[in-house]
Amino acid sequence: MFSMIQTRRTLLAFALCCFTAAAMAQAQPAAKPAFEPEVGQAGKDVVWVPTAQGLVDRMLDMAKLTPKDIHYDLGSGDGRTVITAAKRGATAYGVEYNPDMVELSRRNAAAAGVTGKATFIHGDIFETDFSKATVITLFLLPDLNVKLRPTILNMKPGTRVISNSFTMGDWKSDETQGAKGECSSYCTAYMWIVPAKVDGVWKSGNDEIKFAQEFQMVQGSVSSGGKLSNVQLGRLRGDDISFTAGEARYTGKVNGNRIDGTVTAAGKTTPWTATRAK
Repeated sequence: MFSMIQTRRTLLAFALCCFTAAAMAQAQPAAKPAFEPEVGQAGKDVVWVPTAQGLVDRMLDMAKLTPKDIHYDLGSGDGRTVITAAKRGATAYGVEYNPDMVELSRRNAAAAGVTGKATFIHGDIFETDFSKATVITLFLLPDLNVKLRPTILNMKPGTRVISNSFTMGDWKSDETQGAKGECSSYCTAYMWIVPAKVDGVWKSGNDEIKFAQEFQMVQGSVSSGGKLSNVQLGRLRGDDISFTAGEARYTGKVNGNRIDGTVTAAGKTTPWTATRAK
């Protein structure tokens, strides 16, 4: 009798244990499938379309990206541009509004072995500080590029900005190139180099130079020895400036309120310095 009761109790306990385990298994939610982005999926400001790897390579080639660079990709999507920059040795950051994309990018960076060089920030590109960047890449619509433009123009002269397919309004690009290798759509890269600010009046000895600047293009006049000559072919490439006035050709490097360089006239090249008038 005791053995039968004990056996029944054992079977009851076993059945109860099995029922509890089954109930717990049913109560646990199914594992969330890994996020997979879809071309055309809606984002905060744009839909997502991946940049062809051939254009990623071209954009970073145009920037002449090196391990000394700090790279920011604004709207970094699946992280491929950031990861490519990190593979080239740069310290690379991606700013992305979609948290699922951020996590996907981090997984992709880990798989590529560049976690230590590639950082992904969940944030808004219009609220994130990217002022330390020396290279910026983006794939945004023209109106968003123009909205970012004032911030970019206040960055350090020489900062390289490369856009997939879309321009910066009336700020004309310094270079335009096509993708390397295969690319079926969005295959053009535009690059701008943030110019130094030279607009205004400068003094060079007894000479006076007036610059009127529109982005990287420079016009104006040079007053020398009572003679006034128009500034022609004036251009900035970062902090490098060049222009002609009369028969003289000027080149120099802008450092805040000072320009140091050379002037060539009548076959003779001499040092040239200008300071911004107070």
